[in-house]
Amino acid sequence: MFTGLIEEIGELRGAARKGEAMVLRIGAAKVLEGVRLGDSIAVNGVCLTVTGCGPDSFEADVMPETYRHTNLGGLPAGSPLNLERAMRADGRFGGHIVQGHVDGIGRIVERRAYANAVLFTIRPADEGLRRYIIPRGSIAVDGISLTVTEAGEDAFSVSIIPHTFAETVLQSKQAGATVNLECDVLGKYVDHLLRFGGRGDAAGAGRPGGAAGSSLTAAFLAENGFA
Repeated sequence: MFTGLIEEIGELRGAARKGEAMVLRIGAAKVLEGVRLGDSIAVNGVCLTVTGCGPDSFEADVMPETYRHTNLGGLPAGSPLNLERAMRADGRFGGHIVQGHVDGIGRIVERRAYANAVLFTIRPADEGLRRYIIPRGSIAVDGISLTVTEAGEDAFSVSIIPHTFAETVLQSKQAGATVNLECDVLGKYVDHLLRFGGRGDAAGAGRPGGAAGSSLTAAFLAENGFA
């Protein structure tokens, strides 16, 4: 699990490709402190496993599933990358729950200055993600924990403070660039339960909510003050 607080900007030094499979070599410094084979590092919000490491870089495999659902396959050598090590159990939780399981790619349609911030408007490639993107809700953009400021018909906006802008790859992103999107995991689970919770069975008896066949519904949530 990650927090969405980027530790450093790394560099894509090379990618050995074989079809939709890749081995990435990534230049880094801070995230290599104490790293061991098998550790997890989020790369532009994608949870990857360290398969090799040296004094100033590490390697990670990218499987076809990850290749198809993220922007890693389209990045040229030299590209900056957001890096974050997996959260320690005794660490501070400063962002939101980020799994490193990217839901899809978004495209930046506008970047503009707004007072002391920079406003990015992003259009998800998958329209199905819109149900999870709500104003003041959480979203990870290239692994950065951000708050949705506006959510429209086909795009949403996030406002980037100067520190986040300076310390992440967003500083180099312009309109037309792609970003990895991970929606709030809590919203995804609630949505899943509401859509499929009606498939009750005998095992439901005795659980909170009552008898067999009971389910989590919108009416139940409203009745109990959750909606």
